[in-house]
Amino acid sequence: MPRILVCTRTTDYRHDSIPAALTAFDGFGFEVDATEDPSALEAGLDRYAAVVFLLTSGDILTPAGRTALRSYVEGGGGFVGVHSASCTEYSWPYFGELLGARFTRHPAYQPGRVDVTDRTHLATRHLPAHWDFTDEWYDFDRRPADAHVLAYADETSYDREGGGMGEAGHPLVWCREQGAGRVFYTSLGHAEEAYGDRLFLAHLAGGLGWATGQG
Repeated sequence: MPRILVCTRTTDYRHDSIPAALTAFDGFGFEVDATEDPSALEAGLDRYAAVVFLLTSGDILTPAGRTALRSYVEGGGGFVGVHSASCTEYSWPYFGELLGARFTRHPAYQPGRVDVTDRTHLATRHLPAHWDFTDEWYDFDRRPADAHVLAYADETSYDREGGGMGEAGHPLVWCREQGAGRVFYTSLGHAEEAYGDRLFLAHLAGGLGWATGQG
């Protein structure tokens, strides 16, 4: 069975949903090495089908870990970022390039609507074209560079006080290539309830599958 490394280290905001999120990844058909030890990312990443930053925040890598992660992805490794992964490693410019965009702000946690624009991708093919969901509706510093956006926020479906990216489109989920590697990011997944939602679980599993070379 292929193995993935799931990092949940935080040096800033910590989500209460981390235990439920880890349980979800245990059910996706991979051997899971879960860690909050930065030394686990300093070497030996080539044995993993993907590295996952699951609800991480702040600067979490050592200099050696940054070098190892960059080499791993550029050489063909898979990377998955979930929700606050975009709030991670602000002081490392390469990570912003890898992910494609960085978190800036969000309005209150509330119901809204996801507009799924690619219903053929592994991460979104099971979703309705308009998916009602509850989350924080992250804003980003830019629209993700060189990325294929799979889903957008319908900003008319929620109260944008404290957030909003405007009429040009508000990306929520995307995938991209970095070097020879595959990168998948979803901004969804703030609350514990998400990790009991069958559509969201299929969304995560599909994104992980794509990052590891499926589809």
